[in-house]
Amino acid sequence: MTEATADPAAEPADEDERLDRAVTRVEQGLGRLFARIRVSWRDAAAIVHPDLQPLGYQVLVSIATGKATSAGAIIERLQTDKSAVSRHVRQLEELGLVESLPDPEDRRARVLVATDLAQERIAIARAGYEGRIKDRLHAWSADDLDRFVELLDSLGG
Repeated sequence: MTEATADPAAEPADEDERLDRAVTRVEQGLGRLFARIRVSWRDAAAIVHPDLQPLGYQVLVSIATGKATSAGAIIERLQTDKSAVSRHVRQLEELGLVESLPDPEDRRARVLVATDLAQERIAIARAGYEGRIKDRLHAWSADDLDRFVELLDSLGG
């Protein structure tokens, strides 16, 4: 049967199947990417301190980048529970990586601040990861990278 004589009713099912297969490939690709990211977090955590767990590393990075400087903000950003955040913040303080200081805007509140030691260790941990990602992404065109960011934003939005 030629394209001109193909049954038009069969085309949507074929397109639906093709789309379903493509969605499955995206899901599998994201699964591989997330697994790779989790390994990177584990490795980065170990570089910062041998006793630090991947979630502790994520808590530390959230504090160090200023994206979350209170327990509540960390809970919201990382979508995790209060007890886990409290446990990791306490460990980060014990390791000398985080300090809890009075909030300059509200003396009753506390803000979490990464120490200089934490900033140095994070920089070391991220250097290897960022180098690998940069090498991979430099193979793409700027237009491809812009489109990739648009697609990621659309997926995450």
